[in-house]
Amino acid sequence: MSYVSLSGLSAAQLDLNTTSNNIANANTFGFKESRAEFGDVYSTSLFTNAKTTPGQGVQANKVAQQFHEGSSIYTNNPMDLRVSGTGFFAVSKDRMVPQQNELTRNGAFHLNKENYMVTSNEEYLLGYQVNPETGEVLSYEPAPLNIPAEFGKPKQTANLDVGVNVPANGDLKDPALFDISDPETYNRSTSSTIYDSMGQSYKLTTYYLKDQTQPNTWQKYYTMTDSAGEKPLNIAGGDAASPTGHIGHTMRFNNDGTLASINSGNDVVTDALGVGPNAIDLNGADPNQTLSFNLDSTTQFAAPFELTKMEQDGATTGFLTKVDFDENGSILGTYSNGQNVTLGRVALVRVPNEQGLDKKGGTQWDSTQFSGAKIWGESNKGSFGTISNGALEQSNIDMTQELVDLISAQRNFQANSRSLEVHNQLQQNILQIR
Repeated sequence: MSYVSLSGLSAAQLDLNTTSNNIANANTFGFKESRAEFGDVYSTSLFTNAKTTPGQGVQANKVAQQFHEGSSIYTNNPMDLRVSGTGFFAVSKDRMVPQQNELTRNGAFHLNKENYMVTSNEEYLLGYQVNPETGEVLSYEPAPLNIPAEFGKPKQTANLDVGVNVPANGDLKDPALFDISDPETYNRSTSSTIYDSMGQSYKLTTYYLKDQTQPNTWQKYYTMTDSAGEKPLNIAGGDAASPTGHIGHTMRFNNDGTLASINSGNDVVTDALGVGPNAIDLNGADPNQTLSFNLDSTTQFAAPFELTKMEQDGATTGFLTKVDFDENGSILGTYSNGQNVTLGRVALVRVPNEQGLDKKGGTQWDSTQFSGAKIWGESNKGSFGTISNGALEQSNIDMTQELVDLISAQRNFQANSRSLEVHNQLQQNILQIR
């Protein structure tokens, strides 16, 4: 009888410890509640009667974790991730050995000093490399996810696609009087930023004036501003020259306002920026840079002056300004040079039998022969769940149920203690018989 009571005390203590651990981790992100599972102890022999054998007590079979999902808590941190559905994040303690990794549902990540995504224990989040332009996965070999603080080599501007509507009723101007310092000598001006081969930026200004000497005709002149100030930018083979020798080009329009011809039918290309008497100071960059303009979408309608299109290539080195994630787990980086780049994709892992996972602490698990091998995949594909950012998975603890279980375990402990006390009293009584 004493052994039965002691086994009951041990079982009740394990139940108390399990429930207490659940309550203690009620606010641990990604924590999964545990449940103590017990079985009775029963044995017979050739010399016992099975019909009258009461049993030998209770034994602990397993402390099983319950992997149902916890609720979401929403945060303002874009690097907080949660998985809705099946799947674990994979993290590695050693950046150089990602093959040795563990699983977690705790998605509280941040960037370390080397711009790797890591957990609060400095373990590296694993993912897949992608094509920065298409976002397609290049390799399904998991590796630590890095978010570069800078992106892209400088690229000099070579092409500009400009669309503008010049008003058909605009004031007439004399091209012979054009002067960039006198706003009365032109109708409007626009500006944009272009880059040289080292990523240095310059202001490109375009001046528009309606030619009073020719109907449905507009002249355009360009300037660039360097460290020395605003300088004329001449058009190669241009057919509109100011008295100062500033060479622009001519736009002629049809009667319906559509563009008829540009620069006598020639392509609009600037002279090299770094040559000539008004050469732009490129500070050591490629002096042979030229700009090619596409003006096909230019119109002359009876409407106000409006810049309808401005697209150009070229960029300077960009610095990371924002990180976001899509539902596929792709990391989207926004950089100061206007580049939006897909930097990688978060890997997800599942196993055939979650109950067979080996608990490692820190809300992490590892696969075993009982769980089955890790199956790698990605968000929103197949049986894997969906990744969302700005949210974390809370513990799946039901505090009300845990408190009820705590009271029940306490009652069981008290009852077994009383049983042991009664057994002890009976033994004392027997020993006192004379």
